[in-house]
Amino acid sequence: MERSNYVSTTNACKLCKPLGACLAFKGIEGAVPMLHGSQGCATYMRRYIISHFREPMDIASSSLGEKHAVYGGGPNLKQGLRNIMTKYGARLIGVATTCLTETIGDDVPMIVKEFKKEMGESGLHDLPALVTVSTPSYSGTHMEGFHAAVRAVVEQVSSNEDSAHILNLLPGFLSPEDLRYLKEITDDFWYPSVILPDFSMTLDGPALTDCEKIPGGGTPIEDIRRMGGATATFEFGSTLADFNSAGKFLRDRFGVPLHQMGIPIGLRETDVFFDALERLSGTACPEKYVLEKGRLIDSYVDAHKYLFGKRAVVYGEEDLVVGLTSFLSEVGITPVLCATGGKSGHFKTAIERVTEGIAPPAAGPEGSSAVQPPAVYEGMDFQQIEELALQLSPDLLIGHSKGYPLSKKLGIPLIRVGFPIHDRFGAQRILHVGYRGTQSLLDLIVNSILEAHQDDSPVGYAYM
Repeated sequence: MERSNYVSTTNACKLCKPLGACLAFKGIEGAVPMLHGSQGCATYMRRYIISHFREPMDIASSSLGEKHAVYGGGPNLKQGLRNIMTKYGARLIGVATTCLTETIGDDVPMIVKEFKKEMGESGLHDLPALVTVSTPSYSGTHMEGFHAAVRAVVEQVSSNEDSAHILNLLPGFLSPEDLRYLKEITDDFWYPSVILPDFSMTLDGPALTDCEKIPGGGTPIEDIRRMGGATATFEFGSTLADFNSAGKFLRDRFGVPLHQMGIPIGLRETDVFFDALERLSGTACPEKYVLEKGRLIDSYVDAHKYLFGKRAVVYGEEDLVVGLTSFLSEVGITPVLCATGGKSGHFKTAIERVTEGIAPPAAGPEGSSAVQPPAVYEGMDFQQIEELALQLSPDLLIGHSKGYPLSKKLGIPLIRVGFPIHDRFGAQRILHVGYRGTQSLLDLIVNSILEAHQDDSPVGYAYM
């Protein structure tokens, strides 16, 4: 790829690291996320998250200013913790750092340790769990912040004092609808699970007469404490090989067997998940999911004539793009570009794994209809994605709302998945995973293509 001669990032294909940490903390019962940094960081992240989930999102802040950049933010952090305890009654406070506090060198774990000692000396012993995580934006993406926060919670809260017949399920950053479906699946296998984090209620709750300071729902802290004694851990993430994830901590510290797998999107990746559940539980797959799979296979056949040979640009979080690419390859869509703002170093390998054996090799006999493997790039912004997409002539884009200007420029459909989705309604209820979620995605893609055909046609066919 010939890259333009510029230095700045233009419309990044990622979000900031502490935003991901706040989302993870929001999936814990009685938790309040807190940013140690300026007020603007918390305000920006609250607004960004609210416009996707359309739910209230409180993020506390230590509200540092110019003076604290010189003298340190310790006193503000301690006062902020007191305020949260007094006004919210939080059971857990997740403290994530920002660029400012990392740059000035505040030792947040030490400050929190001092705070605990001071509270103990004052006679206040009923402290919430205080979890700290380092998340400067300049060191990674929102997904790295998300995974780092989940690991911090497990590392600082869990134990193996009570051995439990449970499954630890670490799904990564999925939608609330995805989390509800995963819980339904594990319940149908009659295997108790701890899903961490679980913001299926905290970020998609019912209408209430009175506003709750801390929304109900979330992973119970008591369950998190039991995770070190679980039977096994399932962790979704094809690109987490070098990441110090929560699953690896539970394996290395407590000996909990770890099963890492891709996000279960499409037939193959969903089969991996269900096969693992069958082995763990010793239970055959419930009939309802056998039927879901059968209907999905039938719809693959029905949709093939609309999808075969279509070309797609897929972008977003690394593991979501891998799952989507696996699914697209199954249904006959050719992913021509897979792009992400992350830099795990494992994105290309993961894409190759899920496209191997699906797309024909690039080199073939003369006159053959060989399909080129997708171009795969890490650390991309949307200016770079646009430069490539203009050369590749895609039929559709698949990713979040930040790709809309490119979709409009190319005149092709945008299938909105992932985060953020700010220009459509119901983002928190998009189902991506399992046979049911794959069915929803397939229907959405086929209908988007049919709609584009109708809109582009001078006749406007009523029968497709």
